[in-house]
Amino acid sequence: MLKSLQKKLIILGASRFAGQAKNPSSRAAAFTAGGGILRPRQNRGLGMTMTQTRWRAQVRRCILLLLVFLLLAPAAHADYAVLRNGQRFHITSYERAGSVVRLQMAGGSVEVAADQLVAIEPEELFPALAAAAKLDVPFAELIRAAAQKHGVDQELIASVIAVESNFNPRAVSPKFARGLMQLLPETAARLAVTDVFDPRQNIDAGTRYLKELLARYNQDLALTLAAYNAGPDRVERFRGVPPFLETRSYVQRVTRKLNEHTRRRQKTRTAAAR
Repeated sequence: MLKSLQKKLIILGASRFAGQAKNPSSRAAAFTAGGGILRPRQNRGLGMTMTQTRWRAQVRRCILLLLVFLLLAPAAHADYAVLRNGQRFHITSYERAGSVVRLQMAGGSVEVAADQLVAIEPEELFPALAAAAKLDVPFAELIRAAAQKHGVDQELIASVIAVESNFNPRAVSPKFARGLMQLLPETAARLAVTDVFDPRQNIDAGTRYLKELLARYNQDLALTLAAYNAGPDRVERFRGVPPFLETRSYVQRVTRKLNEHTRRRQKTRTAAAR
């Protein structure tokens, strides 16, 4: 569109000067008979003035179209490349080249092994959840803050915490998962958690992990919860929810809690609307 506008401006300019060349009388004094004496016409250059007016009007229209185009053009977009070790790169594009992926960034490019790339997350601004119903659970403010920061449903975070630790920040499982969201030592280290028993750090890291899994499994809640419980490797191996009683029970319990929160929120909204 920009090229067509530029071409139109050039054509308009060329037409203007061509018109002047073909009509030399517009540049010389025009005379007319009046009272038996040849007098210069009082409307000298009127034809040129009208041509200029039309030309300028068309130029203004082209400029306005150009400005509208620039205002409506989409802003430059970037994504985040998420690696298995927790690193996130702000990228403008990426390209698969055999066993590596080339990540293009503002300052250059970097190549990473393809199996180390977990996901490409779109850059987006998550709306504040001020209108969401207040959670009637412990650590509600920390949960809400993590939900707003990472764009994960606050009721999902609360449901995972309820099943994982029953809101006990000092909980430790037989497998050494710790804290409110029961982070394993390797997961906590990857997410740069310095104090796994600190509720703020634990909730923030657990929410980030949930977000990674949701992106990895295209927002499939069952697969996300199964991976959170049994690990992504087992979900990949069984190509679905692993056939473990503990994992299947975990998915059902978290989903049931989430449904309870959803029903409670709907009742609150219905009561407020009356």
